[in-house]
Amino acid sequence: MSGRFNPDNPNHWPQPTDADMRRAAKDLSGAKLSYADLSGADLNNADLNHASLNHAILRGAILRNAILRGANLSDAYLDGAYLIDADLRGAILINANLRGANLIGAKLIDANLSRADLSGADLSGADLTGAEMPKGWRYEP
Repeated sequence: MSGRFNPDNPNHWPQPTDADMRRAAKDLSGAKLSYADLSGADLNNADLNHASLNHAILRGAILRNAILRGANLSDAYLDGAYLIDADLRGAILINANLRGANLIGAKLIDANLSRADLSGADLSGADLTGAEMPKGWRYEP
């Protein structure tokens, strides 16, 4: 009976490679992660297009080169997060906590940052074209 297919035997199923697992772990487009605690998570190069991350805790998370186009990050805690070269085009960051966040080179084109806390955030080289900024906000590098 060794030649017969047995769905309960894991040896009969194709095993994903490490590369497959890394790729799958980073594809979170459209994910519903509201209120999730992702503090310190390594989300480098993650695809979070249109993900729901409102009220999520992303303190110190590493989101370098992450794709967050159209993501909802309203009321999210991104203090100390690393968003270097992240793509946040059209993202909703209303009332988000971005204190001390590293947004060097981030694409914030048409993002909504109204009422966001950007105290101590580094926006060097960030593209803020069309972005809605907090009332009275001025960037001083």
